[in-house]
Amino acid sequence: MQIIEISDFAVRSAVVRLRRNGTPMCFVVYPMIHMAEPAFFTAVSRRLRTADVIVTEGVGGDSGFSLLGRALTLSYSVLRFNRRAGLVQQRIDYESSNADIVNPDATATEFGTAWRRAPLHQRMLIWLLLPAVMAVRLFGGTRTIWSRALEVNDLPTTSEEQWAERYPRLQDAFLGDRDAMLLEALYRLHEERHTEQIEVAVVYGAGHVPAIVHGLIKYGYRPRSADWLTVKSLS
Repeated sequence: MQIIEISDFAVRSAVVRLRRNGTPMCFVVYPMIHMAEPAFFTAVSRRLRTADVIVTEGVGGDSGFSLLGRALTLSYSVLRFNRRAGLVQQRIDYESSNADIVNPDATATEFGTAWRRAPLHQRMLIWLLLPAVMAVRLFGGTRTIWSRALEVNDLPTTSEEQWAERYPRLQDAFLGDRDAMLLEALYRLHEERHTEQIEVAVVYGAGHVPAIVHGLIKYGYRPRSADWLTVKSLS
């Protein structure tokens, strides 16, 4: 199942609805790209008005964002200075919603602890790669920024599997540990509220969505429908 699709015409994000037989609660998963056309964030915000619970990401909470966290944010937010890209940074006003807001993400301390578990040479590799990534996003053209390597599917590619095997500690810091926290929150919502006819919106970075889908499948939820939102028109 495609989660982020990149074609000659557009970058699109699949909004996936998961349901479980005999359970009225519905999960709606919004795979997020943190820099997109304004219309993408407007469309997501509009759809969230129907949600009863919104589960959203965001590292922080106890001691502010770490230096690495700020660098990672900068690595994609520089796109706003690339006039050819025509993108804006993610802005969704969750607090104005009537929905219950759940943020099960790691704190800055937890993220920092997971990051420091990775070998030093691997952490240095990330620091060396970040300037190159930012340069491409700041000065690159549309086709360079939106390469098909950025596509996301529910099953990992060979290169993604090789990365996870070669850098397991980095994989845990960026995805694995945070995915576990997210799934724990989703399972808790199921246990406590699965008899209610409510919509639970999960608004997380696209890289987390494969874990979300496969984690909910273990609880009997299945993708029942999906539709596309345009992240960026390329035509």
